[in-house]
Amino acid sequence: MKNDNDIQLSGAFKITDASGNAHDVSGIRIFDEGYGIIDVYVDFARSIGELHLFEDVVVIRQILTKLRSLGYQGPDFGHGDLGLQDDKLVVLEAPEEFNEFAARKGWKNLAEEFDDDEDDLMTGAGDAASGTQLDALMRKFKA
Repeated sequence: MKNDNDIQLSGAFKITDASGNAHDVSGIRIFDEGYGIIDVYVDFARSIGELHLFEDVVVIRQILTKLRSLGYQGPDFGHGDLGLQDDKLVVLEAPEEFNEFAARKGWKNLAEEFDDDEDDLMTGAGDAASGTQLDALMRKFKA
């Protein structure tokens, strides 16, 4: 399940769950932008059914090992929202420390843009530009 808004972090690899069953992971991905907390999507090649691999510490450890081999340095993940889990997908919620790694891969933190806009409002910066934009918009509506 890849689309244009995804950043592919990893290609295919194999994992083994706590029961000793092997699973083929087709890849690990994230969305290319977000507001601070990143969900990490682990796509499986085949259905994992009701195995609850998002709770399997052996599976999560192997996923983290893969991410660390790609350059992530930081604390372990927890599972993501239960409603996001699927029969071919495990969603993990990355800690804030993951953001730096994700940014190096192309992820954009939209919360930083919001903080910049808020700072501009607090300091008065951007008032001239906002005023000019408002004037142009008003002229457009009058025309």
